[in-house]
Amino acid sequence: MTETAAPASQQTWNAEGYEKNARFVSDLGAEALAWLAPKAGERILDLGCGDGALTAIIVGSGAEVVGVDASENLLSAAKARGIDARRADGHALTFDREFDAVFSNAALHWMTEPERVLQGVARSLTPGGRFVAEFGGHGNVAAVITAMRSAAFAFNGDAALAGPWFFPTPAEYSDLLRAHGFAVDRIELRPRPTPLPTGMEGWLGTFRKVFFDQFDETTKKAALNHAVGLLQHSLCDKSGQWTADYVRLRVAAHLA
Repeated sequence: MTETAAPASQQTWNAEGYEKNARFVSDLGAEALAWLAPKAGERILDLGCGDGALTAIIVGSGAEVVGVDASENLLSAAKARGIDARRADGHALTFDREFDAVFSNAALHWMTEPERVLQGVARSLTPGGRFVAEFGGHGNVAAVITAMRSAAFAFNGDAALAGPWFFPTPAEYSDLLRAHGFAVDRIELRPRPTPLPTGMEGWLGTFRKVFFDQFDETTKKAALNHAVGLLQHSLCDKSGQWTADYVRLRVAAHLA
């Protein structure tokens, strides 16, 4: 997933850890792919391709696919799948009228300058080209962010690192799309409570390691325990199963 603007730019990725703690991200992308409906012979850009798990499915449709991401570690995993994967900043795409469609799953919320992203997406598409994406929407992981902010205040940390993401409402993102030459075909905000296979500590270690790394080792453990303890009451059931409070924004648009 692409990371570029501070403080999200401090996020780092590890393909092995992502496979262990966050495989659900690509597994749950099937519905967004259905909105894309890739066709054989199309040329498609996967923006924030990560380790290429979903990209490979698009390739399987017969489309010619280019995947881009900012993480060299994840790009190596994508290339190992045979993906044409390239390093690129999602805020500064350099493609010019090359793609029939741009697809993105679980990446756009890391790109905190959406105007620049949409400029690049629009420039990458052929006339009438379509844009399909799913990413965090308004209210996504609200409880998790609140718990981390509480830990920051309790242990003199940087609260901004608790929630560096861009989580827009449908109205906000629709306005941005129209301002960049798109017509919105469909847009939906969907609560999607998501079971966490390795619990809340696994999720925090994958997606917000940088927040806890600001503390020394003793304080880091205390801050983690503080956040997890607050979340235990609302996101962990009696059997010990953790569920993240995900809310996803899914959109299909085309160049008008």
